[in-house]
Amino acid sequence: MTPDGTEPGTTTVLIRYFASARAAAGVEEEKVQLEAGASVSDVVTELRRLHPDTLPRILDAVSLLLDGVAVRDLARAVPNDAELDVLPPFAGG
Repeated sequence: MTPDGTEPGTTTVLIRYFASARAAAGVEEEKVQLEAGASVSDVVTELRRLHPDTLPRILDAVSLLLDGVAVRDLARAVPNDAELDVLPPFAGG
């Protein structure tokens, strides 16, 4: 285990949920650990596994921000200690 409490060879990602994604996840934020070199797609797969009854439908329609930048390519690598924001579609008027 490393000094920050993570396993060697892993990537830690802080997931922040907003609006209906927050309601579906049941938490405002959570940390997930994946193998080093994980992609945004890997993170989304892990979120589906963690919240199988509520979050998958929402994840089909969300926008994702990785460290504040919109994700267009789900194959993009996720750096250790990244923040991934899960933003469902917002209605406005």
